[in-house]
Amino acid sequence: MSKPFSIAIDGPSGAGKSTIAKRLAKDMGILYVDTGALYRAIGYEVLNRGGKPDNPSFVEGMLPDLKIELRHSDGSQRVYINDEDVTHRIRTPDVSMAASAVSAIPAVRRFLFDLQRDIANKNDVIMDGRDIGTVVLPYADVKIFLTASAEDRAKRRYDELISKGVETSYEDVLSDMIKRDYDDSHRETAPLKAADDAVTVDTSGNTLEQSVDILKEIIQSINSKSKGFYLPKE
Repeated sequence: MSKPFSIAIDGPSGAGKSTIAKRLAKDMGILYVDTGALYRAIGYEVLNRGGKPDNPSFVEGMLPDLKIELRHSDGSQRVYINDEDVTHRIRTPDVSMAASAVSAIPAVRRFLFDLQRDIANKNDVIMDGRDIGTVVLPYADVKIFLTASAEDRAKRRYDELISKGVETSYEDVLSDMIKRDYDDSHRETAPLKAADDAVTVDTSGNTLEQSVDILKEIIQSINSKSKGFYLPKE
């Protein structure tokens, strides 16, 4: 039996990974896994319990009684902590920064590693995050590193937050974005970087459709030479 087909998409915050990956998963008829939501869930729970996300002792002590699940229904992914749906609560700027902090803790990455890899071992998946192609799925059939300018990414994230009723400013979002970029790329454990065999795609100035089309071409090109997992014709 051949192993399931997998696509790994890595890149900095706000590059459009989740939005693009969701569209690709729908078009290809495979499972989408937003691994960033798992780290957000832990960051959210740390804040919810009154702890500090950069305190390894507090975070590690919390993990044994923490059950995090990704449940898929009608093509959408929902996040549960101890059977409570927190899908929308984990999408705030504070939780975003907390997720970056907890992701630097080795125990957190070990806690989530098996869950992520188990999903990919059982399903055809497109998985996005910070270290999917380098650590979680180094054997992925396709690896893409998605990036964009900090200003472009901050504008997208600002518009997203405003549309959800979150009060913030573009300047604050940009500042948080730059800090998270630095933290993610300079942490000792699994720092953000492109896998050696990843294709880098800069989405600055692109519409969603343009970025999706670029990635479809890359996936088709790579797999027409190997497994032959073809995207459906439009």
